[in-house]
Amino acid sequence: MFGALLSFSTLAVAARNVSEELDTFQLMFFRSVIMLAMVVSIGMLSPGGLGQFRTKNLKGHLARNCAHFVGQFGWFFGVAAIPLAQVVAIEFTTPLWIGVFAPFLLGERMTLVRGLVLVVGFSGVLVVVRPWEAEIQAGSVAVMVAAVGFALSMITTKRLTRSDSVLCILFYMGLMQAPMGLLPALWSWVMPGPEVWAWMVLISTCGMSAHFCLAKALSSADALVVAPMDYLRLPVFALVGYVFFAETVGIEVVLGGLVILISNWLNTWLEARRTRRARAAAAISS
Repeated sequence: MFGALLSFSTLAVAARNVSEELDTFQLMFFRSVIMLAMVVSIGMLSPGGLGQFRTKNLKGHLARNCAHFVGQFGWFFGVAAIPLAQVVAIEFTTPLWIGVFAPFLLGERMTLVRGLVLVVGFSGVLVVVRPWEAEIQAGSVAVMVAAVGFALSMITTKRLTRSDSVLCILFYMGLMQAPMGLLPALWSWVMPGPEVWAWMVLISTCGMSAHFCLAKALSSADALVVAPMDYLRLPVFALVGYVFFAETVGIEVVLGGLVILISNWLNTWLEARRTRRARAAAAISS
């Protein structure tokens, strides 16, 4: 998850720069094509070869990529339209949506502790966003839609990791999302210059590494445990926005970020303690 954090932060900076020349659909198309080429190259050089891209769950991959495409569009649109800290704060409703969907789609337990941690974290997001004061912007709505898309994407990713490798998931991500982005991109096609191509390579690399790290995290722990760790992106993105784009950070971002960090730490600590107790009980019974 820390690898995903670093990748997403770099991705946001690159996407903000590219959005000045390319529309969102064209950005998504080039990102998918470049990432697909990278994944195929890695597959050809790895021991499993191209055979590791075989899957018996095409419907699952299609469902994941439809959800992720919607989330990705909303995220890229929001990054270009509103401050980065606000993008992340609104996007942090993703764990709340995962909390709603995961018990039904993954069969994971929604314990009282997990529920309280998510509520605490979401209260920190409300402190940052202050929906009772801010006027509704298209970028904010787009990121809220993105949060729902990302929640469904994370859940379907968790299910896919039970049968398919991370590299296989990334392969179908590029293969399916490239045509999804191409068709609408043709309406306002712009041939990128050399500088834009450099940014696109960086975006594709960071996108691939972010999803690789995220899939690895989801294959190692429950989605309800992994998702709250993503709260760390709020203070990081606030700092990135200040350093690279001169976006100011208000006291509400600091206070809300502190609440979110506390909830993240609490969740990690409680889950670690629960795991230790379960292992101890198993050792005693054996």
